[in-house]
Amino acid sequence: MKMEQVRLRALFVILVGVICYGVADNLGFDPWMPTLVGGWITTIVVVAERGLIRASIRGLMIGGLGLAIGVVLANLLAYPILLIDPLKQLAPFILLFINVIFASVGLTVAVRRGEEITNFLSRLTGKKAQGRETKYKILDTSVIIDGRIADLCEIGFIEGILVIPNFILTELQQIADSSASTKRTRGRRGLDMLNRLQSQENIPTQIVDKDFPGIPEVDGKLLQLAKIMGADIITNDYNLKKVAKIQNVKVMNINEIATALKPVLLPGESLRISILKEGENPNQGVAYLEDGTMVVIEGGKKYIGKEMQVLVTSVLQTTTGKMIFTEIKNETGKERKRRVKGKAN
Repeated sequence: MKMEQVRLRALFVILVGVICYGVADNLGFDPWMPTLVGGWITTIVVVAERGLIRASIRGLMIGGLGLAIGVVLANLLAYPILLIDPLKQLAPFILLFINVIFASVGLTVAVRRGEEITNFLSRLTGKKAQGRETKYKILDTSVIIDGRIADLCEIGFIEGILVIPNFILTELQQIADSSASTKRTRGRRGLDMLNRLQSQENIPTQIVDKDFPGIPEVDGKLLQLAKIMGADIITNDYNLKKVAKIQNVKVMNINEIATALKPVLLPGESLRISILKEGENPNQGVAYLEDGTMVVIEGGKKYIGKEMQVLVTSVLQTTTGKMIFTEIKNETGKERKRRVKGKAN
């Protein structure tokens, strides 16, 4: 598929060159110069195509502004030159050349300095920066593959602008092209989630080309980019959060958010749950809540495979999550005494 796209684009460049040659020849001009210029411009358009597709609406608007300014400056500069008599015959070529150069420079500078241009325009129009709405949040590879960030964006839980660095896209592409089936599946899921993020309307996404060739590790590049942009990082990597804390970079961990949102069960509350297997201690049964929280049921061994009403006795917070200790709610006093006596013996 990729090779076919390359061939089609190459054919398009050649076709534009042939058309330029034919038109120039019919008009009596030297056909080679228009052919080379047309092929050059078409090649630039083809190369820029992928970047334009991935660019955000904001990026396209800023790029268009830079392009327009470049064209205006080019014509202002070219007009006095074209008044010189020896250059009048070459006027079309000079005008085209200067416009292409200035338009390219204007577009490149505008895209690379998009954030500074946005801040300048905000100050120029007297508008203050919009606090949380303009807060950038950089996504790392793990959180894109995880996919829950897309759900959080769709329900409006995340605010600001999502930033996807180009080096993260490269890493996702490498994972998707891996020879290992597991990694390949994860990489393709990440690319699908990225398309989903770009298509949702609740929060804008922005592709950033900024790279740091002197920093080999992706985590290091993320931290450096976050410092430059004043952005937060959204990740699932606990080690990245530890390093970021040392460097005073704010990190949001999706796993920690999920843990914090788990329902709180207090001692004395009851719930109905299906006991799945035997626990570590005698007579214990083990069950799991929908979010994966482990529930230990005292005296639940004999009820394995059954759904029982249990009473919460205590909740233990561990480094890996919560553990809930319960006992069978409808257990009679004699049964409880017999179980306690058996444990004592």
